[in-house]
Amino acid sequence: MLALSKRRMTFMLLSIAIGSFMSVMDSNVVNVVLPVIQNDYHVTLSIVEWVVTAYLLIVSSMLLTFGRLSDIFGHRKVYLTGFYIFTLGSLLCGLSANIEMLIGCRVFQALGAGMMFSSNLAIITEYVAPENRGKAFSVTAIAVAVGCCVGPGVGGVLANLLGWQSIFFMNVPFGIVGIFLATKSIPKDSKGTSVPFDIRGSILIFVALFLILLPLNLASNENISPLLFAVLLVAGLIFLVLFILVERKSKYPLLNLGLFQNRIYSANVVASSFNYMSQFILAFIAPFYLESVRMLSTAMTGLVYIPMPLAMILVAPFSGRFSDHHNSRIMAASGMGVMALGLFLLCFVKLDTPYWYIILAMILTGAGSGMFQIPNNSTVMGNAPAQHRGAASGVLATMRNIGMVIGVVISAALFNYASIRAKTAYASYGLSGSSLTKASYVKGMQVTILSAVIAALLAMAFSLIQKKKEKLESV
Repeated sequence: MLALSKRRMTFMLLSIAIGSFMSVMDSNVVNVVLPVIQNDYHVTLSIVEWVVTAYLLIVSSMLLTFGRLSDIFGHRKVYLTGFYIFTLGSLLCGLSANIEMLIGCRVFQALGAGMMFSSNLAIITEYVAPENRGKAFSVTAIAVAVGCCVGPGVGGVLANLLGWQSIFFMNVPFGIVGIFLATKSIPKDSKGTSVPFDIRGSILIFVALFLILLPLNLASNENISPLLFAVLLVAGLIFLVLFILVERKSKYPLLNLGLFQNRIYSANVVASSFNYMSQFILAFIAPFYLESVRMLSTAMTGLVYIPMPLAMILVAPFSGRFSDHHNSRIMAASGMGVMALGLFLLCFVKLDTPYWYIILAMILTGAGSGMFQIPNNSTVMGNAPAQHRGAASGVLATMRNIGMVIGVVISAALFNYASIRAKTAYASYGLSGSSLTKASYVKGMQVTILSAVIAALLAMAFSLIQKKKEKLESV
């Protein structure tokens, strides 16, 4: 392991933080301005939604491919290339003359984001000593939380003052600074592994993930028929099985399936997916309650929601330092326990629940997630062989995105089902009008949040599937 000076290490982590911040904020900020883009280009909602959907699908489907490419050609090379592509893609998005160009540029931008996400954790693991990795990983976790916090607010302000194009243009100066810092601080790659790239495996996993995630994305907005949903999902699962069969026989596989023979690695990857699933169940359902039941404005809803990512920001450095010197199993599992408690409190929210109660539950939820993420990342990357760190980072990012998508789908399905059943029941008791709607929304939220509690508890259980005396090896 190459020892870096403190100054160089700081610049390297700052570059990775900027890349993580940009990617996360960009995916959040675009949602806010979709109505403005729709009106500007005079297109239907089903078309403008592809500005978001195309980005998410490409990022999620390409993470494993880019992770393996970074193992072969070098983590620095792939990370920097991704930074260049993302920055240029942002500029082109802002200059788009029509909706087709914007969607195409979002695809291009997503390629850059995928390259950064699939190599950033590998870079940290390669150049940061095991006893300091937790602290280093906390930098990226804080950047992600800040991106979630400021994205919607910044997007709304910029769109009102300078037009929706400004949300893409603002990435350019950030990108230039991030590229400069990365160029100066991240050590040049070694010669790499000099093995052939698994093109067949790359195509199979891209098609599999695309076909699986596409219906899940569309289902959350009810823009797909049940038959088409089933056909796409089954086709995706078939391609996934084909991918596994091909990889098992490949001499130089895209994804070394032997990674999953490590119980600690596999369990913590699954735990990460459940963590993000529970987060996004809450993120999807909370606005329905706050805006449709409590009648808050979008801005006030954001203020009520902010304590959750803010708690993550405050807790992440502590959890990083703790995981560097203590058993990360305890911190990760405890974090998901705290998160489950916060979510469980939200299961009892009613029509007139005090806001201090809701904010307290949000703080507990965010703090628990912050306690979990750093030890989890450190454990996953610390248990990956050096020659497969890029692939391991890609797997972790892919499972995170899958957890997000499944969380939204579960939220939409459960909320619709529970609120409709509740509406029928409450109507039989004589409720009507807005009172009936609000009461059914509350019941739908309670049932949906309960599924988030279950996901958090599953993440806690998988975090505990480790050796009694855990010690991350320097690999």
